[in-house]
Amino acid sequence: MIDEPLPGLRTPDAELDRVYAHFRDLDPDGSRTAAVLRRTFDMLLDGPNTGRYRWDQLFKTEKTHCGTLVEINLQREFKFADGRKLDYSLCGIEVDCKYSQDLAKWMIPPEAVNEIILGLWANDKIGVWSAGAIRARPEYLQESQGNRDKKRQLSKHGRNEIRWLLSDQPLPENVLVHMPPSDVEAVFAKRSGQQRLNELLRRAQGRLLTRNVICTVATGDDKPKQDPLKRLRKNGGARDQLRNEGIIILGDYINHRIIAEQLGLPIPGDSEFVSIRLTRAAHADRPYVQLDGEKWTTWQPGDPIENAPELPDLRKLASPLRMPS
Repeated sequence: MIDEPLPGLRTPDAELDRVYAHFRDLDPDGSRTAAVLRRTFDMLLDGPNTGRYRWDQLFKTEKTHCGTLVEINLQREFKFADGRKLDYSLCGIEVDCKYSQDLAKWMIPPEAVNEIILGLWANDKIGVWSAGAIRARPEYLQESQGNRDKKRQLSKHGRNEIRWLLSDQPLPENVLVHMPPSDVEAVFAKRSGQQRLNELLRRAQGRLLTRNVICTVATGDDKPKQDPLKRLRKNGGARDQLRNEGIIILGDYINHRIIAEQLGLPIPGDSEFVSIRLTRAAHADRPYVQLDGEKWTTWQPGDPIENAPELPDLRKLASPLRMPS
């Protein structure tokens, strides 16, 4: 990991300046690149079909394919033009995209020597990613190790020349990676997809759950196979089954987002969900939300467990934010 961005660019390079500035303009806070990396990991793991959720569950060939998927998904996200000999053309400048499982250990082929490299790295376990740009000058490269395709890595001197676009940025979380292992084991110990989903919603309260995580857990041998999100909904799904435990499930509807904000919870984005157990608000010092004509707040140990309130009609805007005075 990088403690702080390295200065780099001791040699003036107008083309590198342009590529660097162009990418920063496209993604100033890194959110689009982070989403690309999250999507790439999820595609490789293919959790809804395999039940996998960790990098170490991938086959070696799948890990090797990660760099190609990062390159493809970045191009789809940013609509980069094809390069003539390298991956992209940015501002009319040839750029090669590289991804490595270890920070800055990008494998640079002979055709990319003296060209600009857009290099990325991410670690799902610790939840961070970095991206940088560098001109792959020969003096920045290690001597060839005799590998068949003559690819080389940056030397220590070369790594100090990387211009970090963004470093040690948060990667969108896969909750299954960061939950306590005992909780994950308890989730997957359940036999049916519905039971696994219910257990996840009990054990991961107050954390954003992506559609991919929901589908990874909820897909099972029992129906419905085509749409695992049905297990989340009312009419027999988790919203009905967990109501008597006081648990509500908020999605990416505007009303649900307002409720999450009122309760101080993470606010669900597109295809995200958050579960929480509520209790009637007997304490004036806690954030609350008005539901079913009563004040409700997040449950804490010692509070009674009671049936959760009905969530508001999704077609109507929830009442304005009200916090305890």
